[in-house]
This record gives sequence, structure tokens and C-alpha cells, in this order.
Amino acid sequence: MVSDINFLLAGNSRLHWAIFSQNKSKFFHTKKEQKVPENIDVNQLIWASVGKLPNFSLKKENEIKTKDIQLSNLPDYFGVDRALACLAALKTIENPLKKDLLIADFGTILSITKLNSNGSIVGGQLIPGFLTQLKSMEQCTKNLKVPRKLEIPSKDFLINTEEAILKGVINSLTGVIKSSFNPLKDILITCGGDSELLTKSLNTKKENIINAPNLVMEGMIIHHLSVKKLA
Repeated sequence: MVSDINFLLAGNSRLHWAIFSQNKSKFFHTKKEQKVPENIDVNQLIWASVGKLPNFSLKKENEIKTKDIQLSNLPDYFGVDRALACLAALKTIENPLKKDLLIADFGTILSITKLNSNGSIVGGQLIPGFLTQLKSMEQCTKNLKVPRKLEIPSKDFLINTEEAILKGVINSLTGVIKSSFNPLKDILITCGGDSELLTKSLNTKKENIINAPNLVMEGMIIHHLSVKKLA
């Protein structure tokens, strides 16, 4: 019986985990300061990092780096999370019309990455993410605070300050997606911790959008299994 394979992505604000067992994947997330979850063997852990490393040791030979991922026109300086998301989208998203793939990763940073149907990177954009924008408004002003409830208002113009903040930030994020996304030419794939919340706010036909919250972790699994197969 093949033992479980465990994966870790050290993000900017959280640790993202995947357990792959019997061709099924389980995903979960922990805070940076939390201990290693039970039944995770750190010595066998396959990992990658885009943020500060956790306070436990990781084997360097088990690290996945951007240069390890086989995609056309992929610069080494691209974040490994973006590269893994591209790999997963290319391998898992049905694309019979050979459209471009537009990946929006709603995390600490909203990263938008476009690749064509042949897997060649076209480019992308980077924008402060949902909570990053909210926290920056609190840090940079005297009277604005991060809203206590993250419920997105339906109205466009609000009297209540907290609602106005939420609507403004949501519009800034969805607006940049709408300006970049052409449903006739693109398939939009949303992922990341805030993707379910933000995807609901995109007033676009549902058949043009695929929400895959754990796309990056899926990319780690796909990459590792392909390397093992070639070994």
C-alpha cells in the first residue's frame, strides 16, 4: 500500500496543506505559528514557498521551485504559486475551444496570470488583495477600520462607512478582472483563499468562470506525480 504524500505551500499569511492518498486529495490551511499537523512527516514533506518559512525545518531537496516546472515562456522569477496554478489549470481544465486561460489567485495579493492553450505564459498583473487593501486603509488613515463583518453589500452606493469600504475594495478587485477577461477568448479560473467570496461578486455568466480554490496545491500534486513517473 502506497503511503500518503503530504504537500505544503508556505504562503504570505497562511500555510496551505494537501494530503494525497489513493488518488484523492484533501486540502486544509493553518496559521503560520501553528505546529505541524498530526500525521505529517516533515522529512517526507514536498514543499514550496512564496512567503516567510514556518518555524520548523524543511528538507531543501524536497522543495519545488519555479525553474522545476515545465511551462513555455515561464520566467524563473515568477512566483512558484503562479507557476503551479498555471500547470494545474493547463492539466485539469477542459478547453475544447482552445481558449486562453486567465487565472485569478485571490490571496494576500491578487495575481492574474494568462497562458495560452498550449501552456505558454502570456503575462499577468499583480494587485493588493482583499484583506491587504482593507488592512492598508486602516494603517494609512486615522478613521477607517477593517470592517468587522465581511458581508458584501448589494447596493453600489452606501452611507455606512464599513459597507462603503467593502464595496469599494470589492469593486477594485472585480473591476480589474472584468477589464482583463474576455469570455469569447478566455476561460477564467479563480483560486485562493478569497476566491469563493470574490467569484460571487463577478457579475459574469457562470459558464465562463471556474472556481478552483486549491488550484495551486493541485499543481504541486500534479508536478510531483509527473516527476515520480519520469524517475
